[in-house]
Amino acid sequence: MKMLVKLSLATLLSVATCWGTAQTVSSIRGSDVSTVDQAPEIKNYLGSKPGGHALIQRTFAQQPPLIPHKVDGFDDITAEDNTCLDCHIHKEVRGQKIPQIKESHLVKPMNADAPQVHNSRWQCNSCHVPQIDAKPLVENVFKGSAKK
Repeated sequence: MKMLVKLSLATLLSVATCWGTAQTVSSIRGSDVSTVDQAPEIKNYLGSKPGGHALIQRTFAQQPPLIPHKVDGFDDITAEDNTCLDCHIHKEVRGQKIPQIKESHLVKPMNADAPQVHNSRWQCNSCHVPQIDAKPLVENVFKGSAKK
């Protein structure tokens, strides 16, 4: 019984001590945890309209090509409607050679007259991403290994 009383008193004493010295919790970014996050500023895409910008060099083997043009104003990509394919299903558009969708993205056997994108590959911007002019959040010392 004496032990139970001692433990109870010790517990009450430690809770009272902790209660009186409670600190406010802050996040790593320096603001109070309960502060509402601010939306990041909207950045502009690099490049200009499609066909008006050089291809972006890849930095590692097997890297999906980056999108070197703006995508503002493009319709959302769906399995039924894909604005990317308006151009990239062909080898050239308006006399200009452009990167064509790879055979790995198409249904086999491939119909040369009407190629069809495989069901797992229609969402282009899952791998192929446009670039924006943004300051890196952290220092980046990555050195690419792609052959030039």
